[in-house]
Amino acid sequence: MAQEIIRQLKLHLELLQEMGVEYVPRCQKEIRRRRATTEKQAKVEAEVEETGQEARESRDNPRLEAVREELGECKRCPLWKGRKHLVFGEGNPFATLMFVGEAPGREEDLQGRPFVGQAGKLLTQFLQAIGLTREDVYIANILKCRPPGNRTPQPQEVEQCFPFLLKQIQAIKPRIICCLGGVAAQTLMGQKVAITRLRGQFIPWRWGIELFLTFHPAYLLRNPGQKRNAMQDFLKLKERLEALAKEEEGS
Repeated sequence: MAQEIIRQLKLHLELLQEMGVEYVPRCQKEIRRRRATTEKQAKVEAEVEETGQEARESRDNPRLEAVREELGECKRCPLWKGRKHLVFGEGNPFATLMFVGEAPGREEDLQGRPFVGQAGKLLTQFLQAIGLTREDVYIANILKCRPPGNRTPQPQEVEQCFPFLLKQIQAIKPRIICCLGGVAAQTLMGQKVAITRLRGQFIPWRWGIELFLTFHPAYLLRNPGQKRNAMQDFLKLKERLEALAKEEEGS
């Protein structure tokens, strides 16, 4: 058992080294971040009570559940004909940090979960490198059904899906949305953008949310030389999350 733990730790450290991480910082403000998430959850639940909706004592987000119910077994565009599973999204329904990708791939379509293929594994590793898990964040896509052959989403498909993503965002109320790749960034920003030019920057958006752009993990699998730059982006995310946790603790 001990040898297996050492082996896994060695593999993880080698990956961090490949990404350009020269040291592993202690997560001094992890308790603050988790406390801020808990307080955010309590605040949302209090708002639910005030609007006359049924109280939930669990971590369920009634507003997010309502979006899922409204979406149903969606047939609003032809993509439903080829899907095996609709991929709504998953993670912390009160997350401070939300990730938005392009569309489900083969593995995501088979499992009905976002980012579970090779690109998803890489995303999980980046999260672990900054002291987070998939359960700490919320992960979704612009589209909720897989396009044939993983092609780029078409405008009419985005037109049908995007309103539901916006409703998800309004329900979760993240402080930061990390756009994974050009499609997510262009859709949320409403204009063409160059990831290589804007990556690593926090961009004011709407509802008090900041957008943060970085490479899609699938791109990094094809271009491993960019992993170092992506790791620097994730370290910026970590710093921003810690600053937000400190702000909420002091408010």
